[in-house]
Amino acid sequence: MQHGHRPAASEQIEATLVPAGGWHFLHMFYRVDRQALSQLSRNGRGEAIEELARALTTEAGEEKPITQFHAFAVAGHKADFGFMACGPDIRALNGVQMDIESGPLGAALVPTYSFYSITEISEYVPTAEQYGQTLVREGVDPETDIYRTKVRTYEQRLGPMNRQRLYPEFPDWPCLCFYPMSKTRVPGANWYSQPFSRRAEMMSQHGRSGMKFAGKVIQVVTSSTGLDDWEWGVTLWGKNPSYLKDIVYTMRFDESSAEFGMFGDFYFGYRLSGAELVKELRLDRQGV
Repeated sequence: MQHGHRPAASEQIEATLVPAGGWHFLHMFYRVDRQALSQLSRNGRGEAIEELARALTTEAGEEKPITQFHAFAVAGHKADFGFMACGPDIRALNGVQMDIESGPLGAALVPTYSFYSITEISEYVPTAEQYGQTLVREGVDPETDIYRTKVRTYEQRLGPMNRQRLYPEFPDWPCLCFYPMSKTRVPGANWYSQPFSRRAEMMSQHGRSGMKFAGKVIQVVTSSTGLDDWEWGVTLWGKNPSYLKDIVYTMRFDESSAEFGMFGDFYFGYRLSGAELVKELRLDRQGV
């Protein structure tokens, strides 16, 4: 099934929907309404389940309107399953949602949460020059080979790191966690009243905390300011659920989080193919 099929539109209109830099991100979460599911006949249910499995499986076309797609089961009561899709074509991403909700099982699938955002390069990512200034503040002599090597290495890594921020590639790791967040505006702890240099310093500390989990967790922060109720969405992929717990616990002690962070609900999921996911949901059982 090709997601994102839609009526022809002018190239000019299509171009205006593509982010100036980066990709659209859509996170969707659903609960299965077992009462509604029970109204389907067993034969009708089998066909409906197959259709949902197809909708939860991407088939990238030549233009690859959906660049990345993950379906996952959700533990707990917040949702039964969800998907994350990203790419340059927002209508293709929305098409996945429409394929699911307009399918024969659509009446039995209740959306419980959604989050729309766009990838970005944070204003707090330092240039090579700013990184060098940080090293000096930390006591590294700018006339030494150690300083020059550190700055050169950072400069070489900066381009690939920024591409990963805008056009992320995700590991084939088994679990993920998503949560929305914003910075506080309360009197005495208003993030936006802090000088930029102070905010940048706190975010640098925050980034160093996350780097301790390299090889265990990959993080993608997407921007939703003006697009959704929160300012950012954070998606973490982990080699093990305990790594997701550990990185969040570690980073919340950083000042930027402990003093200025506000967080929404956390959603944990384990990744499955479309066919595996419909089996995991026990949709073939008669239920009510």
